[in-house]
Amino acid sequence: MTAPKRVYIETYGCQMNVSDTELMFGALGKAGYDRTEDPALADVMLVNTCAIRDHAEQRVVGRVGELQRHKRAGTVLGVVGCMAQRLGQTLLDRVAKLDLVVGPDAYRTLPELIAEARDGHRQADTTFRDWEHYEDVPAVREPGPRAFVTVQRGCDYKCTFCVVPFTRGPERSRALDDVVREVRQLVEDGVSEVTLLGQTVNSYHDGAHDFGDLLRAVGSVDGIRRVRFTSPYPTDFTDRVIAAMAETPAVCEHVHLPAQGGSNAVLKRMLRRYTRERYLEVVERLRAAMPALTMSTDLIVGFPGETEADFEETLALVEAAAFDDAYTFRYSLRDIRRRRRAPRPGGRGRSRGIASTGLIAAVLRAPDPTQEPAAGGRDPRGVGGTAGAAGRGDARADPHQSAGAAGPAVGEHPVVTIRCG
Repeated sequence: MTAPKRVYIETYGCQMNVSDTELMFGALGKAGYDRTEDPALADVMLVNTCAIRDHAEQRVVGRVGELQRHKRAGTVLGVVGCMAQRLGQTLLDRVAKLDLVVGPDAYRTLPELIAEARDGHRQADTTFRDWEHYEDVPAVREPGPRAFVTVQRGCDYKCTFCVVPFTRGPERSRALDDVVREVRQLVEDGVSEVTLLGQTVNSYHDGAHDFGDLLRAVGSVDGIRRVRFTSPYPTDFTDRVIAAMAETPAVCEHVHLPAQGGSNAVLKRMLRRYTRERYLEVVERLRAAMPALTMSTDLIVGFPGETEADFEETLALVEAAAFDDAYTFRYSLRDIRRRRRAPRPGGRGRSRGIASTGLIAAVLRAPDPTQEPAAGGRDPRGVGGTAGAAGRGDARADPHQSAGAAGPAVGEHPVVTIRCG
């Protein structure tokens, strides 16, 4: 009897990568592969990678070097995902024991590529396929009450700090009916909370339906208790989308709204499609429609040309928006700058160069502005009211969530009272 083939996948990066790993397990499962959590037992080892920052890529290169020690005759080692797409053949040339480099649009070809790699054919498949949504590939997910559902792939925005358009290709949206069909199947599998994924998810449009339609459709699926989404783009919050959020009970009253910066000069160099004034207008519209809304953001520190005055404008934006949380990142200089109209580092005058290391260090040492009274200055939202709490099982699997030592069973939604103090 032939022993089952085993595949090990290690995932880095965003929720989209987690979702893609589930697709890869599905594609390889159809080809007869079983999942293993031990790379030493694997016949195929894949590292699903992130390319958003240089540090993430360096970490992956180091990890691939560590995984090489598990290689034996017939074992295949591959790098997949955004870093694979960005570097392609260069990565194969750089790492001698690497067999495969596969981009996000080529996962359905993995069984064939693995078979060819076993015959000694090292290759990279980084072709963009703008039709690819993997509709016929069943994702293999961990059992539990939550699931990621990809509704959009790629990105058409060309922010100068971002590699995503080069690693995931042009924006395209799945058909609404296909998304709803997947969500209904998830409910049958015990899921009650879904997170809709897209690079600029609220720009979703399948040719007939916009993101507001999608929220209403998913939120109306019997058995779905919560609908989340990430990551939206600020100016894609149309009145229709905001109304759907406010009027669909299952949609959670939380928005992650990346600002990236608070200075109009910096936002212009980033090629963001809004000013600080327009961004705050979106915040105001969202809060007017949903007074209990919580909000988080992303901020980049040390973008080329950023001055102390620019940073003070970012602090003022944080105070005005009263975020509940913020993820702050030091700008990572990448070679994608050559393909964009991005500021040139090291140019004449401070306004054209990378922000000073002194400024960056001071910013990173500064207290988190979202923890100051300004963030909590609004009315204590929800105090005295009730809300559902989902059983989460092991909280370690979701670092952005927390769970007590004891609590409801996975999938349960007990009602809790929110108290102050």
